[in-house]
Amino acid sequence: MPQFFFHVMDSAGTATDEDGLDLTDLAAARVVAVKGARDILAAEVRYGEIDLDWRIEITDESGAVALILPFSDALLVAGIPK
Repeated sequence: MPQFFFHVMDSAGTATDEDGLDLTDLAAARVVAVKGARDILAAEVRYGEIDLDWRIEITDESGAVALILPFSDALLVAGIPK
């Protein structure tokens, strides 16, 4: 089973995932990344501000970027066109 790493990036830097997860495929990794982005955004709402410029870079076992998930892709904000 392939291993994927989820690195959270914002304007201040990167939180590097050193452990990764064994998942069936990239689609499963994207589901994990969306959930993670939503969890971070939910925590940020408590402080009254969210930054949709954050992103999660999913890398594979070799370190190659497999997918970039902008936080803006993790939710739909009513009244704001996508």
